[in-house]
Amino acid sequence: MHLTRFTDYSLRVLIYLAVKGEQRSTITEIAERFEISRNHLMKVVQDLNHRGYIISIRGKNGGLLLKRAPETIPLGELVRDTERDLALVECFGDDNECIITPACRLKPILAEALAAFLAVLDHYTLADLLGPQRAGLIQLLKIEDPAPPAAQAPHSKT
Repeated sequence: MHLTRFTDYSLRVLIYLAVKGEQRSTITEIAERFEISRNHLMKVVQDLNHRGYIISIRGKNGGLLLKRAPETIPLGELVRDTERDLALVECFGDDNECIITPACRLKPILAEALAAFLAVLDHYTLADLLGPQRAGLIQLLKIEDPAPPAAQAPHSKT
């Protein structure tokens, strides 16, 4: 199984936005942080916006935000939405010309494997990708910590 660059970039955008929380981001900012093509990322963001994963706010103070809470975004759902073709081999498709298809057991076995792959992803959400690694992601992505620890009150002397 090989996920496309489109799905990879979709995951990166969602991770970035989840780490930033309520702070808005731009396509340029995300492209620079991941060192990926801004043009390709524009297509990814447009698709994520269309599918309801993110909100794109236009204007001077615009930017990108998650539309859904990270814990409500199952990874399996995202992969199903972003992968254009989950046909692992020719016989999965409508244009199958493989001559051994009627007697071959490969298709049902691969179909079972694909279902298992997606079922595992269905057990995890975008929130699971953050977890205790959130601080490391903030550092690696050079994000200003969107949720700094609360300031401690000075100790009073009595």
